[in-house]
Amino acid sequence: MSLKKELHPRNAHNNRYDFNALIEISPALKTVVSLNKHGDVSIDFSNPKAVKLLNKALLHLFYKIGYWDIPNGYLCPPIPGRADYIHYIADLLANYNYGAIPRGRKVLGVDIGVGANCIYPILGYQLFGWDFIGTDVDAVALKNAQKIIDNNENLHGAFTLLKQNNSGNLLKGIITAEKKFDFTICNPPFHASETEAKAASLRKVSNLKNKRIKLPILNFGGNPLELWCDGGEVGFISKLANESVAYAQQCFWFTSLVSKQTNIPIITKILKQLKATEIKVIEMAQGQKTSRLIAWTYLTPTQQKNWADTKWK
Repeated sequence: MSLKKELHPRNAHNNRYDFNALIEISPALKTVVSLNKHGDVSIDFSNPKAVKLLNKALLHLFYKIGYWDIPNGYLCPPIPGRADYIHYIADLLANYNYGAIPRGRKVLGVDIGVGANCIYPILGYQLFGWDFIGTDVDAVALKNAQKIIDNNENLHGAFTLLKQNNSGNLLKGIITAEKKFDFTICNPPFHASETEAKAASLRKVSNLKNKRIKLPILNFGGNPLELWCDGGEVGFISKLANESVAYAQQCFWFTSLVSKQTNIPIITKILKQLKATEIKVIEMAQGQKTSRLIAWTYLTPTQQKNWADTKWK
């Protein structure tokens, strides 16, 4: 098995998928597994059903999640990439905790836009025992996320789901005065319009199939709230950055995925104007796709040390 060197060293998915083990624990996967053009056992990653069945098997085998499902049309996230985000968050915290990853429910994260898949709280809890508050404006998504929790005994009481009742807010109405959060996590809508999202999907699926595709196939799914918003990811992260100032002393790290490298300087400039004391950009890659996460804090070095010594001790 070849090593996917782009992934985080702790990522359980560094090796190529062991389809024998995956099929053994999730037999339905067998119906979509075949030999690809290189003679390797694989799935058709442009097929939404195949992607979903692979996710179910990966979550079952590696993260002890026996039940996981999402409604049609909702985002079906690639598990290795989502696990990478969690591992890099762990490194970020460890860098300010004398090199040790803080574990257990004393660590509290906010997943902005938890979605129907609930993937980040699942991975963060199963990997490091972290507590989460998952937020969303979509009641259907939250209902499905709760169903995943209810149907996995090992997730009972693991984290909290909250509805964001004002679609114009991201943190307001969620972060209360008595709470301290160690990080926020966010997979923002990357596109500024439905047209842009469909064009991106056409390019992605055409690359996967190695031929031009005329009709978009959302192989990883996604509804309008998950795929696009006014201003695209720059608009979304700018809103998050501006809201974060009000919670500067209540959260150690604010973070978000950034899909487009060209957006990093724009977002960094905004964060500097907002007087962030530290800004970090962490490159991540999976296969041919490269993304990055941006993290910022308003805490001074003294405040950072005090946070670790009191909250994570």
